[in-house]
Amino acid sequence: MEILELTTLEDMLGTYEVLTELYPSLSLEQYREELRFMIQHNYSQIAVLEQQVFVGVSGLWLGNKLWCGKYLEIDNIVVSEKTRSKGVGKMMVDFIEKKARELGCNMVALDSYTTNFKAHKFFYNQGFTPKGFHFIQVLKQENIR
Repeated sequence: MEILELTTLEDMLGTYEVLTELYPSLSLEQYREELRFMIQHNYSQIAVLEQQVFVGVSGLWLGNKLWCGKYLEIDNIVVSEKTRSKGVGKMMVDFIEKKARELGCNMVALDSYTTNFKAHKFFYNQGFTPKGFHFIQVLKQENIR
């Protein structure tokens, strides 16, 4: 298995199949349009390839906030169902941590749905701890995946 850094729209579109395991209602055209916007705002991806097939993908946001300074935020870690429990998620988290250090970040951040207990266990095992709550006010429910 190898990890690739994806920075172009064309490369990121290759992760569509594995991403739809998490977001089955996401169309390819929606993905393309969202990526076009996100790439302009410090978004990139890493992806894991096994025998020339994408088996994992994670989005990354590079940002800066007053309370913490420079940070790298994980936007989904998706591992193909057929590849889970083979260390792909850990491989991606380790890569992201190394990248954050190289970029001079003060922390790595992520959001996880409150009901996603498997993910919570995984993130605790990777050294993440909850810092607070991420509050939202939904304005268009039909567009929330």
